[in-house]
Amino acid sequence: MGEPSSVESFSDLSVDPPVRGFLHRSAAPSGDGLALTHGAGFNCQAPLLVALAEAFADAGFMVLRFNLPFRLARPFGPPRPGEAARDRQGIRNAISALHQFAAGRIFAGGHSYGGRQTTMLCAEEPGLVQGLLLTSYPLHPPGKPDQLRAEHLPKLQVPVLFVQGTRDPFGSIDEIQAAVKLIPSKTAVLQVEGAGHDLGFKGQSRQEDLGRQVLAEFRRVLG
Repeated sequence: MGEPSSVESFSDLSVDPPVRGFLHRSAAPSGDGLALTHGAGFNCQAPLLVALAEAFADAGFMVLRFNLPFRLARPFGPPRPGEAARDRQGIRNAISALHQFAAGRIFAGGHSYGGRQTTMLCAEEPGLVQGLLLTSYPLHPPGKPDQLRAEHLPKLQVPVLFVQGTRDPFGSIDEIQAAVKLIPSKTAVLQVEGAGHDLGFKGQSRQEDLGRQVLAEFRRVLG
């Protein structure tokens, strides 16, 4: 780890949908950047996202932690079925904004719904980023393992790190590992023992070292 990073509010209102969130500036930037977003039930202030952003920024990444358009429209409630395409455009805009601060490789990722929408965008647009970080990928609705959300995974052409709790009802470790085999590029699954969909960040509880673990595995997978 290098020197501690700093964080500031970020907004780009020149695009539609706009980009709003927080920029973590590395004290010793490597040139690489990470655009990171949230799941259906929270916003970019989710403790897990903050922990990941801090760990990556302390290690040299410029990290843009941003809200999806559905959350900009409503402070509470899940995304609606018709909003997914606009959320993907919001992810695209955030990745574009990150290029202002990171001249090297650009990575993207997110938690649950945000991660899924990011993979769908990157399946549609190969070359948009150089790698993906997916926490608690929602492989299927809880209790409905036959309703897989994996049809686009074979189109991914960049390295992908999945971070999955061993008690996640949206996808068991075995199910995630089977889905990972659909991806032709380099992949890895980091298991978080005993964690559910929140990866141990529910309420005030935090897995303090998870950010560092994810960073180390991400570096191993991405090279």
